[in-house]
Amino acid sequence: MNNLKKVGLTALGTVLVAGSAQAATMSVSGGTSIFFGGEDNSNGGNGWSMTDQVTFSASGEMDNGFTISTSLQLDGASAVGNVGPWDDRSLTIDTGDMGVLVFSGHGSSGPVGAWDDLVPSANEESWGTSIGGTVDGPTNAAIGNNSFIYDYSVNDSIALKAAYKPAKGTPLESSTEIGIAYTGIEGLTVKAAMGENNDAADKLDLNVFSAVYANGPISVGIQSNESDAGTGTDEDFSAYGISYAVSDDLSISYGASTLDYSSTLEDQESSAVSVSFTMGGVAISASHQSTDNVAGSSTTDNTSYEVNFSFAF
Repeated sequence: MNNLKKVGLTALGTVLVAGSAQAATMSVSGGTSIFFGGEDNSNGGNGWSMTDQVTFSASGEMDNGFTISTSLQLDGASAVGNVGPWDDRSLTIDTGDMGVLVFSGHGSSGPVGAWDDLVPSANEESWGTSIGGTVDGPTNAAIGNNSFIYDYSVNDSIALKAAYKPAKGTPLESSTEIGIAYTGIEGLTVKAAMGENNDAADKLDLNVFSAVYANGPISVGIQSNESDAGTGTDEDFSAYGISYAVSDDLSISYGASTLDYSSTLEDQESSAVSVSFTMGGVAISASHQSTDNVAGSSTTDNTSYEVNFSFAF
């Protein structure tokens, strides 16, 4: 992992001595959605809500051919810890043949977090619909706010992705991730990544693996993750899913997952059926999820559902 840190710092140093930028290109995009959700085991009151985002982007080419771009998202429901209404934000340095380096203030993930559950789905993951209790996710990645993320294409079939989150305050150790993606067989995508989460009180070693095969309208996939703690509870996540494109506009899917704990907690088992329909800039998607032993509790089972009406402009 030390070599990964050196590569990141070398790439950053190369950019800092680059020439001046030329005229910038500006753009604005946005989206909004109406959301309805509910669950069987609680009364959450009004299940209707909305999301809204407007993204401001700017990019320009430097004298050395590098393209520098930045993006800032205005969000009415921005994440906890962000300043005011601002949400996702990043600075991207596209060096061309040497790859793409991103500094993510918020809204991006390294290969472990980005590839934690890639089984095909028309909407949510098998565990992803909001329900009572806190469903444990498929991994425990640390890469997020104020992190460096680097993408490099070795050739048409192999791509590398790496990430580095510098230490700040407590803990005093940084976290790193590195992954590889293979697309050399038609229809098949294989991704694997490993990393560390040194933000956690009990430092974690993380591994993720996925394989997805698409043949015509059918896509099938598997996922296998490991989260190994120093002295605490280890977690093994496995999932599978299948999706079918009924037409260019309509897709349906089924997925299931299991989270196995090394402690006395019960296995968390989830499954979901999803559907999506698109027409121009309008998308309608829905999921129905069932989870047994939420977060390993044998007394907590629940089902939930959601419907999204999304508009892009």
